[in-house]
Amino acid sequence: MTLDFLKKSQKGTIIAINAEKVPLKLIEMGCLPGNIVEVLQIAPLQDPIYIKVNDSFLSIRKDLAKEIEVELI
Repeated sequence: MTLDFLKKSQKGTIIAINAEKVPLKLIEMGCLPGNIVEVLQIAPLQDPIYIKVNDSFLSIRKDLAKEIEVELI
């Protein structure tokens, strides 16, 4: 499953990222395989989503979330 399928308050472990499409800054902030990501908030129109990963709080677009594979915890 990809990160965009997680619902509010769900957590997942990142298992893979598409390094060609995920910005380097996001990778530097901890969006790496093995780290736990939690969906904190989803905007009313379902985009963007607000996440916590590796003690960093990020808001990312749903298109970008589709490039991050997670395993539900």
